[in-house]
Amino acid sequence: MDEHHEQLLRGRVYGADHEDPGPRPGREYRELVGGPLDGLLLDVTGRDQADLERGAALVTGLSHYGSEGRAHYAPRPTAPHRWDWTGDTP
Repeated sequence: MDEHHEQLLRGRVYGADHEDPGPRPGREYRELVGGPLDGLLLDVTGRDQADLERGAALVTGLSHYGSEGRAHYAPRPTAPHRWDWTGDTP
């Protein structure tokens, strides 16, 4: 197992149950970098390539817009397993 994979297995998953927040074997994750969800993992299992290239707008009460906000993340061109924060929207 490579070092990056080992680090992912220690993280918390966005939207996961607080009592069992860790990643699951056999699932595919992206690391969220920067912004309100920095350090969390996003489960992308089953998403097609086009969807992965678009990134995600994730609901979070931690965005600039509070409980109605979304934090936007997009794949890093040089490291697509890491998704960088690009801003918040209501």
